[in-house]
Amino acid sequence: MIYGKETAQAVKNFPVNDQKVPESLIKAMIVIKKNAALALKSTKELKPQTADAIVRACEELLNDFHPEYFPTNAFQGGAGTSTHMNVNEVISHIAGKYAGYPVDPLDDVNRFQSTNDVYPTALRIASILLIRFLSNEVAKLQESLQKKELEWDTIFKMGRTELMDAQIITLGQEFGAYAQAIARDRWRIYKVEERLRQINLGGTAVGTGSTASRKYGFLVIEYLRKDTGIGLSRAEYPMDLTQNNDVFVETSGLLKALSVNLMKIANDLRLMNSQPFQEIKLKPLQKGSTIMPGKINPVIPEMTMQVSMEIMAYDSAISYAAASGNLELNAFLPLIAYNLLTSLEMLCHTVSIFRTECIEPLQAYEKGCHSHLDSIVIYGTALLPYIGYQKASELMEKSNYEKDKLKTLLETDTEMTKEEITPVFTITHPSSYKN
Repeated sequence: MIYGKETAQAVKNFPVNDQKVPESLIKAMIVIKKNAALALKSTKELKPQTADAIVRACEELLNDFHPEYFPTNAFQGGAGTSTHMNVNEVISHIAGKYAGYPVDPLDDVNRFQSTNDVYPTALRIASILLIRFLSNEVAKLQESLQKKELEWDTIFKMGRTELMDAQIITLGQEFGAYAQAIARDRWRIYKVEERLRQINLGGTAVGTGSTASRKYGFLVIEYLRKDTGIGLSRAEYPMDLTQNNDVFVETSGLLKALSVNLMKIANDLRLMNSQPFQEIKLKPLQKGSTIMPGKINPVIPEMTMQVSMEIMAYDSAISYAAASGNLELNAFLPLIAYNLLTSLEMLCHTVSIFRTECIEPLQAYEKGCHSHLDSIVIYGTALLPYIGYQKASELMEKSNYEKDKLKTLLETDTEMTKEEITPVFTITHPSSYKN
């Protein structure tokens, strides 16, 4: 068996479901083990042959990852000890083959380390790598929305508030507003990496560095920084990062903010694509009904909305788990890790799919846009400079919201001249409505 008895016992203890620990977290742990061995070899606190064997084992796992080696359930007690021990046991098994003698999972692979500094450090590294990918995908989505903004800047349509006709806007302006919202998400997600770069590796059990040499504590971070390409730094107060998980709550909150914007945009697209609006045309992707031929559903916006809802739920769980820590450690870090990394992975894929299968192939339907422009609400608003809000409301109600009757009432019940009335009821070039 590639793993040992501690992993087997954890599998037996937590048969919750089929959800396993995210691969990204396990790989980040393996990277930490590799660089810890290099640091310990450099400080002469681990036999060179043993250190080299551990490094080779880690590289083998990273180059040819086997999910079946890591069977622990995502939901486990012990603040992640089961997953950490699983990684130690697998590495020690492979390293022993390279060394030609037994490599101990605790005394060798885990030397000067604890679950309480390895696990949160691995979560930070895994999160940063996914955040970088997500940030790039969000940037691409922003650019796609901006292209639609420019492409559709001359297509005029009815703007709506509370699903009711309001004022004329351009379809481009609508997508420009979406692009602005996504631009804020892009910036927020990009910036949160700064808080995740501080790590407590070397702090061991409670952040004090007990049982670990100070020289190792600084050197392992230097090795890790070079290997990952991430500007990692030792926490000024490692005990803080060992017990407090607010940075993961912050990160999750930003993912929730992105999800909120994605859900708003996706829902708008569903409305604009549907009757009676028919202002845009979504790319048809699959049959929409098993009984109604020809029916096409907005499946990508709907998928996007479902992912967004899930991430909002994950955020609530992360917040509750982070707040439930006690004293020097949070026992619920596995839940935080699973939900945060799953959220990141889902968003990376969802943002890409939403862009390529929904936004980029999206078509404007000008006829549908223009069909709603002749709304009496527009004329009522245009009357404000002449007769004021109260009189305009009175006449609109009296006209039963019919354009021709309103025009007649203006001629008989107000002092407006025909020269003033005619422009109000003429849909001139809509560029006059642009901000």
